[in-house]
Amino acid sequence: MQAFITPKQLKAARALLGWDQEQLAIAAGVSKPTIARLENSAGGTRGNLNTIRAIIDALTKNHIKLLGPNEDGVGVLLKDVE
Repeated sequence: MQAFITPKQLKAARALLGWDQEQLAIAAGVSKPTIARLENSAGGTRGNLNTIRAIIDALTKNHIKLLGPNEDGVGVLLKDVE
């Protein structure tokens, strides 16, 4: 499982889901200030590994795919659900 997400990916994933910080915090079982802090981190997100994993798990369970670094950068994809 991926254990890395950038602040921009975190914001983009929330936007794709139409979630505010509170909704993501509830889904991940973390506090809203934690989500805010991670989104405002300079560079990569820095936090407890278990917290990052919980956030990533919450996003992936809701059909978000995190796209890792490649020649075009990093990204976020909302997978089709049928």
